[in-house]
Amino acid sequence: MEHNSKIDVTTIGNAIVDIIAQCDDNFLEEFKIVKSSMDLIDEERSKTLFDNLKTTTIVSGGSAANTAVGIASFGSKAAFIGKVKNDELGNTFKNDIEKVGVSFKTPLTNEGPRTASSIILVTSDAERSMNTFLGACVNLDENDVDEDQIRKSKIVYLEGYLFDPPKAKQAFIKAANISKENQNLVSMTLSDSFCVERHRSDFISFIQNHVDILFCNEDELKSLFECDLESAKSKIKEICEESVITLGAKGAIVFKDKVWNDIASFKPKSVIDTTGAGDLFAAGYLHGRCLGLNAEKCGFFGSVAASEIISHIGPRPVENLKSLLDSI
Repeated sequence: MEHNSKIDVTTIGNAIVDIIAQCDDNFLEEFKIVKSSMDLIDEERSKTLFDNLKTTTIVSGGSAANTAVGIASFGSKAAFIGKVKNDELGNTFKNDIEKVGVSFKTPLTNEGPRTASSIILVTSDAERSMNTFLGACVNLDENDVDEDQIRKSKIVYLEGYLFDPPKAKQAFIKAANISKENQNLVSMTLSDSFCVERHRSDFISFIQNHVDILFCNEDELKSLFECDLESAKSKIKEICEESVITLGAKGAIVFKDKVWNDIASFKPKSVIDTTGAGDLFAAGYLHGRCLGLNAEKCGFFGSVAASEIISHIGPRPVENLKSLLDSI
Protein backbone atom coordinates (compact mmCIF):
# COMPACT_ATOMS: atom_id res chain seq x y z
CA MET A 1 0.00 0.00 0.00
CA GLU A 2 1.45 3.38 -1.02
CA HIS A 3 2.53 5.27 2.10
CA ASN A 4 2.94 8.58 0.27
CA SER A 5 -0.66 8.57 -0.95
CA LYS A 6 -2.35 11.94 -0.72
CA ILE A 7 -5.82 10.46 -0.08
CA ASP A 8 -6.59 7.89 2.61
CA VAL A 9 -9.86 6.54 1.19
CA THR A 10 -11.79 7.26 -2.00
CA THR A 11 -15.32 5.91 -1.90
CA ILE A 12 -17.38 5.29 -5.04
CA GLY A 13 -21.15 5.00 -4.87
CA ASN A 14 -24.58 6.42 -5.42
CA ALA A 15 -24.79 10.17 -4.79
CA ILE A 16 -28.19 10.48 -3.16
CA VAL A 17 -30.08 13.14 -1.24
CA ASP A 18 -31.89 11.48 1.68
CA ILE A 19 -35.41 12.42 2.68
CA ILE A 20 -35.89 10.98 6.17
CA ALA A 21 -39.26 10.64 7.87
CA GLN A 22 -40.64 8.78 10.86
CA CYS A 23 -43.70 6.60 10.28
CA ASP A 24 -45.59 3.66 11.79
CA ASP A 25 -46.01 0.11 10.50
CA ASN A 26 -49.45 0.98 9.13
CA PHE A 27 -47.83 3.41 6.68
CA LEU A 28 -45.50 0.66 5.46
CA GLU A 29 -48.43 -1.70 5.00
CA GLU A 30 -50.54 0.90 3.22
CA PHE A 31 -47.83 1.52 0.63
CA LYS A 32 -46.68 -2.12 0.49
CA ILE A 33 -43.18 -1.39 1.75
CA VAL A 34 -41.06 -4.27 3.11
CA LYS A 35 -39.60 -3.19 6.44
CA SER A 36 -35.79 -2.88 6.59
CA SER A 37 -35.38 -3.30 2.83
CA MET A 38 -34.06 -1.07 0.06
CA ASP A 39 -36.48 -0.78 -2.85
CA LEU A 40 -35.65 0.85 -6.17
CA ILE A 41 -38.56 3.03 -7.26
CA ASP A 42 -39.41 5.34 -10.16
CA GLU A 43 -39.90 9.09 -9.99
CA GLU A 44 -43.71 8.83 -9.80
CA ARG A 45 -43.58 6.44 -6.81
CA SER A 46 -41.05 8.72 -5.12
CA LYS A 47 -43.39 11.69 -5.50
CA THR A 48 -46.38 9.72 -4.15
CA LEU A 49 -44.52 8.68 -1.01
CA PHE A 50 -43.14 12.17 -0.44
CA ASP A 51 -46.58 13.75 -0.78
CA ASN A 52 -47.92 11.46 1.96
CA LEU A 53 -45.21 12.22 4.51
CA LYS A 54 -45.72 14.70 7.33
CA THR A 55 -42.36 15.87 8.68
CA THR A 56 -39.12 15.23 6.82
CA THR A 57 -35.40 15.84 7.25
CA ILE A 58 -33.47 16.42 4.02
CA VAL A 59 -29.74 15.66 4.01
CA SER A 60 -27.16 14.49 1.51
CA GLY A 61 -26.64 10.74 1.76
CA GLY A 62 -25.80 7.59 -0.13
CA SER A 63 -24.01 4.66 1.48
CA ALA A 64 -20.45 5.24 0.24
CA ALA A 65 -20.82 9.01 0.65
CA ASN A 66 -21.83 8.47 4.29
CA THR A 67 -18.72 6.35 4.76
CA ALA A 68 -16.55 9.09 3.26
CA VAL A 69 -18.07 11.66 5.65
CA GLY A 70 -17.36 9.36 8.59
CA ILE A 71 -13.75 8.87 7.51
CA ALA A 72 -13.29 12.65 7.26
CA SER A 73 -14.86 13.12 10.71
CA PHE A 74 -12.21 10.78 12.15
CA GLY A 75 -9.50 12.98 10.63
CA SER A 76 -8.46 10.86 7.65
CA LYS A 77 -8.47 12.37 4.17
CA ALA A 78 -11.53 11.19 2.24
CA ALA A 79 -12.78 11.65 -1.32
CA PHE A 80 -15.99 10.60 -3.04
CA ILE A 81 -16.88 9.75 -6.64
CA GLY A 82 -20.56 9.76 -7.62
CA LYS A 83 -22.91 11.21 -10.22
CA VAL A 84 -25.32 14.09 -9.62
CA LYS A 85 -27.11 16.44 -11.96
CA ASN A 86 -26.52 20.18 -12.05
CA ASP A 87 -29.85 20.86 -10.28
CA GLU A 88 -30.97 21.96 -6.83
CA LEU A 89 -30.51 18.55 -5.20
CA GLY A 90 -27.19 18.02 -6.98
CA ASN A 91 -25.77 21.29 -5.74
CA THR A 92 -27.11 20.56 -2.25
CA PHE A 93 -25.27 17.24 -2.32
CA LYS A 94 -21.99 18.82 -3.48
CA ASN A 95 -22.12 21.63 -0.94
CA ASP A 96 -23.02 19.30 1.94
CA ILE A 97 -20.27 16.76 1.35
CA GLU A 98 -17.56 19.34 0.70
CA LYS A 99 -18.58 21.32 3.80
CA VAL A 100 -17.64 18.38 6.04
CA GLY A 101 -14.22 17.91 4.46
CA VAL A 102 -14.76 15.31 1.73
CA SER A 103 -13.22 16.02 -1.67
CA PHE A 104 -15.87 15.73 -4.42
CA LYS A 105 -14.58 16.51 -7.90
CA THR A 106 -16.98 14.52 -10.11
CA PRO A 107 -18.39 17.07 -12.60
CA LEU A 108 -22.12 17.76 -12.24
CA THR A 109 -23.92 16.65 -15.40
CA ASN A 110 -26.38 18.79 -17.37
CA GLU A 111 -27.94 15.78 -19.08
CA GLY A 112 -30.21 12.90 -18.08
CA PRO A 113 -32.49 12.39 -15.07
CA ARG A 114 -32.48 14.56 -11.94
CA THR A 115 -30.26 13.93 -8.93
CA ALA A 116 -31.12 10.76 -7.02
CA SER A 117 -33.13 10.81 -3.80
CA SER A 118 -34.00 8.20 -1.19
CA ILE A 119 -37.05 8.33 1.05
CA ILE A 120 -35.99 6.66 4.29
CA LEU A 121 -38.88 5.64 6.53
CA VAL A 122 -37.92 5.14 10.17
CA THR A 123 -40.27 3.17 12.47
CA SER A 124 -40.39 3.27 16.27
CA ASP A 125 -38.15 0.17 16.51
CA ALA A 126 -35.38 2.20 14.79
CA GLU A 127 -35.54 0.08 11.63
CA ARG A 128 -35.31 1.92 8.33
CA SER A 129 -36.92 1.14 4.99
CA MET A 130 -35.37 2.84 1.97
CA ASN A 131 -37.24 3.79 -1.20
CA THR A 132 -34.69 4.99 -3.69
CA PHE A 133 -35.05 6.80 -7.03
CA LEU A 134 -31.58 6.47 -8.52
CA GLY A 135 -31.91 9.26 -11.08
CA ALA A 136 -28.50 10.52 -12.22
CA CYS A 137 -26.73 7.70 -10.32
CA VAL A 138 -27.52 5.16 -13.03
CA ASN A 139 -25.31 7.04 -15.49
CA LEU A 140 -22.07 6.78 -13.53
CA ASP A 141 -19.49 5.09 -15.76
CA GLU A 142 -15.75 4.54 -16.06
CA ASN A 143 -15.24 8.05 -17.46
CA ASP A 144 -16.23 9.39 -14.03
CA VAL A 145 -13.35 7.50 -12.37
CA ASP A 146 -10.48 9.96 -11.85
CA GLU A 147 -7.43 7.79 -12.49
CA ASP A 148 -5.00 10.11 -10.70
CA GLN A 149 -7.29 10.26 -7.67
CA ILE A 150 -7.50 6.46 -7.49
CA ARG A 151 -3.73 6.12 -7.81
CA LYS A 152 -3.24 8.48 -4.86
CA SER A 153 -5.73 6.65 -2.62
CA LYS A 154 -4.50 4.14 -0.02
CA ILE A 155 -7.89 2.42 -0.14
CA VAL A 156 -10.77 2.47 -2.63
CA TYR A 157 -14.18 1.62 -1.17
CA LEU A 158 -16.92 0.40 -3.53
CA GLU A 159 -20.66 0.39 -2.85
CA GLY A 160 -22.50 -2.81 -3.81
CA TYR A 161 -25.66 -0.90 -4.72
CA LEU A 162 -23.83 0.34 -7.83
CA PHE A 163 -23.96 -3.14 -9.32
CA ASP A 164 -27.56 -2.35 -10.36
CA PRO A 165 -26.66 0.09 -13.20
CA PRO A 166 -24.51 -1.91 -15.68
CA LYS A 167 -22.08 0.89 -16.61
CA ALA A 168 -21.00 1.27 -12.99
CA LYS A 169 -19.60 -2.27 -12.93
CA GLN A 170 -17.02 -1.19 -15.50
CA ALA A 171 -16.21 1.82 -13.34
CA PHE A 172 -15.61 -0.54 -10.40
CA ILE A 173 -13.33 -2.78 -12.44
CA LYS A 174 -11.37 0.24 -13.68
CA ALA A 175 -10.92 1.59 -10.15
CA ALA A 176 -9.96 -1.83 -8.81
CA ASN A 177 -7.38 -2.41 -11.53
CA ILE A 178 -5.78 1.01 -10.98
CA SER A 179 -5.62 0.34 -7.25
CA LYS A 180 -3.97 -3.05 -7.75
CA GLU A 181 -1.43 -1.59 -10.20
CA ASN A 182 -0.41 0.89 -7.51
CA GLN A 183 -0.36 -1.70 -4.70
CA ASN A 184 -3.27 -0.01 -2.92
CA LEU A 185 -6.25 -1.78 -1.35
CA VAL A 186 -9.74 -2.41 -2.72
CA SER A 187 -12.64 -2.66 -0.29
CA MET A 188 -16.32 -3.26 -0.98
CA THR A 189 -19.63 -3.41 0.86
CA LEU A 190 -22.39 -5.82 -0.16
CA SER A 191 -24.91 -3.06 0.77
CA ASP A 192 -28.16 -5.02 1.09
CA SER A 193 -29.34 -8.65 1.09
CA PHE A 194 -31.80 -7.92 -1.75
CA CYS A 195 -28.91 -6.42 -3.72
CA VAL A 196 -26.95 -9.62 -3.08
CA GLU A 197 -29.81 -11.71 -4.44
CA ARG A 198 -29.79 -9.67 -7.65
CA HIS A 199 -26.03 -9.99 -8.21
CA ARG A 200 -24.90 -13.05 -6.27
CA SER A 201 -22.63 -14.65 -8.88
CA ASP A 202 -21.18 -11.31 -10.01
CA PHE A 203 -20.44 -10.37 -6.40
CA ILE A 204 -18.64 -13.64 -5.68
CA SER A 205 -16.55 -13.29 -8.84
CA PHE A 206 -15.72 -9.64 -8.14
CA ILE A 207 -14.75 -10.36 -4.52
CA GLN A 208 -12.53 -13.25 -5.53
CA ASN A 209 -10.76 -11.28 -8.27
CA HIS A 210 -10.58 -7.75 -6.90
CA VAL A 211 -11.52 -7.26 -3.23
CA ASP A 212 -9.02 -7.07 -0.36
CA ILE A 213 -11.47 -6.01 2.40
CA LEU A 214 -15.14 -7.01 2.33
CA PHE A 215 -17.85 -5.38 4.45
CA CYS A 216 -21.27 -6.95 5.00
CA ASN A 217 -23.81 -7.78 7.67
CA GLU A 218 -24.86 -11.26 8.73
CA ASP A 219 -27.91 -11.44 6.43
CA GLU A 220 -25.94 -10.26 3.40
CA LEU A 221 -23.23 -12.88 3.93
CA LYS A 222 -25.76 -15.68 4.38
CA SER A 223 -27.56 -14.51 1.22
CA LEU A 224 -24.29 -14.42 -0.71
CA PHE A 225 -23.65 -18.13 -0.15
CA GLU A 226 -27.25 -19.23 0.53
CA CYS A 227 -26.38 -20.95 3.78
CA ASP A 228 -26.13 -20.42 7.55
CA LEU A 229 -23.62 -18.03 9.12
CA GLU A 230 -21.01 -20.61 10.14
CA SER A 231 -20.95 -22.16 6.67
CA ALA A 232 -20.81 -18.70 5.07
CA LYS A 233 -17.84 -17.78 7.27
CA SER A 234 -15.99 -20.84 5.98
CA LYS A 235 -16.76 -19.92 2.39
CA ILE A 236 -15.85 -16.22 2.56
CA LYS A 237 -12.41 -16.83 4.05
CA GLU A 238 -11.58 -18.94 1.01
CA ILE A 239 -12.09 -16.05 -1.42
CA CYS A 240 -11.26 -12.91 0.61
CA GLU A 241 -8.34 -12.36 2.99
CA GLU A 242 -10.12 -9.75 5.12
CA SER A 243 -13.87 -9.72 5.87
CA VAL A 244 -15.79 -7.51 8.28
CA ILE A 245 -19.23 -8.86 9.27
CA THR A 246 -21.46 -6.67 11.41
CA LEU A 247 -23.91 -8.38 13.77
CA GLY A 248 -26.04 -5.46 14.99
CA ALA A 249 -26.21 -5.20 18.78
CA LYS A 250 -23.93 -8.25 19.05
CA GLY A 251 -21.03 -6.31 17.55
CA ALA A 252 -19.02 -7.71 14.64
CA ILE A 253 -16.55 -10.38 13.59
CA VAL A 254 -13.48 -9.74 11.48
CA PHE A 255 -11.47 -12.28 9.50
CA LYS A 256 -7.91 -11.01 9.12
CA ASP A 257 -4.49 -12.67 9.13
CA LYS A 258 -6.22 -16.06 8.89
CA VAL A 259 -8.10 -15.74 12.21
CA TRP A 260 -11.55 -14.54 13.29
CA ASN A 261 -11.65 -11.60 15.70
CA ASP A 262 -14.68 -10.79 17.86
CA ILE A 263 -15.57 -7.09 18.04
CA ALA A 264 -17.83 -5.96 20.88
CA SER A 265 -20.53 -3.38 20.19
CA PHE A 266 -20.09 0.06 21.74
CA LYS A 267 -23.16 1.00 23.76
CA PRO A 268 -24.99 3.97 22.22
CA LYS A 269 -26.63 6.74 24.22
CA SER A 270 -29.90 5.58 22.69
CA VAL A 271 -31.16 3.83 19.56
CA ILE A 272 -33.18 6.24 17.43
CA ASP A 273 -32.40 5.38 13.80
CA THR A 274 -30.16 2.62 12.39
CA THR A 275 -29.73 4.41 9.04
CA GLY A 276 -26.05 4.48 8.16
CA ALA A 277 -24.84 2.20 10.96
CA GLY A 278 -23.02 -0.14 8.57
CA ASP A 279 -21.67 2.79 6.56
CA LEU A 280 -20.16 4.37 9.65
CA PHE A 281 -18.80 1.07 10.96
CA ALA A 282 -16.91 0.82 7.68
CA ALA A 283 -15.68 4.40 8.12
CA GLY A 284 -14.20 3.67 11.52
CA TYR A 285 -12.66 0.41 10.39
CA LEU A 286 -11.07 1.95 7.30
CA HIS A 287 -9.76 4.91 9.31
CA GLY A 288 -8.02 2.39 11.56
CA ARG A 289 -6.64 0.47 8.58
CA CYS A 290 -5.16 3.68 7.16
CA LEU A 291 -3.36 4.11 10.49
CA GLY A 292 -2.02 0.56 10.26
CA LEU A 293 -3.91 -0.68 13.33
CA ASN A 294 -4.93 -4.26 14.08
CA ALA A 295 -8.36 -5.76 13.47
CA GLU A 296 -9.55 -5.31 17.07
CA LYS A 297 -8.68 -1.61 17.13
CA CYS A 298 -10.16 -0.99 13.67
CA GLY A 299 -13.32 -2.77 14.77
CA PHE A 300 -13.48 -0.68 17.94
CA PHE A 301 -13.33 2.51 15.85
CA GLY A 302 -16.16 1.09 13.71
CA SER A 303 -18.29 0.31 16.76
CA VAL A 304 -17.81 3.81 18.17
CA ALA A 305 -18.87 5.38 14.87
CA ALA A 306 -21.89 3.09 14.51
CA SER A 307 -23.02 3.86 18.07
CA GLU A 308 -22.91 7.59 17.35
CA ILE A 309 -24.94 7.31 14.15
CA ILE A 310 -27.78 5.24 15.62
CA SER A 311 -28.28 7.69 18.48
CA HIS A 312 -29.96 10.28 16.24
CA ILE A 313 -31.96 10.71 13.03
CA GLY A 314 -29.88 10.80 9.87
CA PRO A 315 -26.96 8.94 8.24
CA ARG A 316 -24.20 11.45 9.02
CA PRO A 317 -22.46 11.98 12.39
CA VAL A 318 -23.53 15.00 14.44
CA GLU A 319 -20.52 14.64 16.77
CA ASN A 320 -16.96 14.94 15.52
CA LEU A 321 -15.81 11.31 15.57
CA LYS A 322 -12.17 12.14 16.29
CA SER A 323 -13.21 14.16 19.36
CA LEU A 324 -15.62 11.42 20.42
CA LEU A 325 -12.85 8.81 20.16
CA ASP A 326 -10.45 11.02 22.11
CA SER A 327 -13.01 11.35 24.91
CA ILE A 328 -13.37 7.59 25.46
